[in-house]
Amino acid sequence: MKSSSSLIPSTDKPSFSSPEKIKQWIKAQARDLGFADCGFISVQHPLFAQQLEQLQLWLAKGYEGQLQFMHGNHHLRAHPEQLVEGAKTIVSVRMDYLTETPKPRTVEDDDRPNHGIIARYARGRDYHKTMRSRLKQLALRIEAMLPEWQQLAIGDDIGANSDFVFRPFSDSAPIFERPIADAAGLGWTGKHTLLLNKQAGSFFVLGELFISLELPDDQPVAAHCGSCRACIDICPTQAIVGPHELNAAACISYLTIEHDGVIDVKYRRAIGNRVFGCDDCQLICPWNRYAKLTTVEDFAPRHKLDSSSLLELWQWSEADFLQYTQGSPLRRTGYVNFLRNIAIGLGNATADDINIEQLKSRLGQHNDILDEHIHWAIEEQTSKLTANKTSPSS
Repeated sequence: MKSSSSLIPSTDKPSFSSPEKIKQWIKAQARDLGFADCGFISVQHPLFAQQLEQLQLWLAKGYEGQLQFMHGNHHLRAHPEQLVEGAKTIVSVRMDYLTETPKPRTVEDDDRPNHGIIARYARGRDYHKTMRSRLKQLALRIEAMLPEWQQLAIGDDIGANSDFVFRPFSDSAPIFERPIADAAGLGWTGKHTLLLNKQAGSFFVLGELFISLELPDDQPVAAHCGSCRACIDICPTQAIVGPHELNAAACISYLTIEHDGVIDVKYRRAIGNRVFGCDDCQLICPWNRYAKLTTVEDFAPRHKLDSSSLLELWQWSEADFLQYTQGSPLRRTGYVNFLRNIAIGLGNATADDINIEQLKSRLGQHNDILDEHIHWAIEEQTSKLTANKTSPSS
């Protein structure tokens, strides 16, 4: 693929005297495209072998739940140069996604028990397409500058008769995404296993651009969690079993998005009103007082996904679901599992605002699994109504 210098914003012609200068230029282009930051590591970095060993230990504990894909393609995880032939460097990027600043160290989602809480990254358009599209734009800007860099010998395969190799990724391949960002200096891994940045917290998504230029590694940053264990203590299902160790099979994000079928009764009350994902461990984190608002319009909430009540979502037909989730991450869970999650939320909602007849109205419409969750919600609400009637203050 060939490109022209018209892809590059109009500025004075920069001077490139070293690979570090090239990295600075690429970082500036990344910021111009809406990325908050970017860093660089080699496809030969030692982290890949180390992470594969950690992954195998994690899988041995059975923490993956139904994430069977975690068992495959280990050779590609350990040798990312085999994923993109000719690639030498991975450009790791992060993109902020908050559209409204949360109150620091507070889980305000608990203050709206009758609303359906959707994780903040998922309230707008699916970020994966946005991420890959902008990474491609970054690659094309890099490609347009190759004639300026040939004298620096940063890519043995780059020349008059060779093509520039690149490929963008965003949660779309067997890649150690968070460890790559950690090694590239975009932040450190918090005790909740998410990446944290001293100036920006953790409300951002990650992506990678594999390129056939050989650029120096960036250096990782020191961790700054100290003795804090707020994320561990706040987790509703106690899925963070220890510092830097997550039992994904117990995580609300996994249960409401990836898990197919019956959600264990032991997790249902803890799930509360979260119908797609969970932000609790991020909301309580002290570093998210520095979280930045996004400059990317695609993250703006659509179809009232930041303010809909559980009953409003419960009324969606399958046609409504398909219409309102077009181009949205919510498509991943599927319509019936989405109703399953809402049924749990309705079971946990304030009794006075829930009409049991509305719950009953969906019985027998889809499958036995959904019906089982509806029956549970009915039992929960019936118990609450009975308790309210017999309480001394009633």
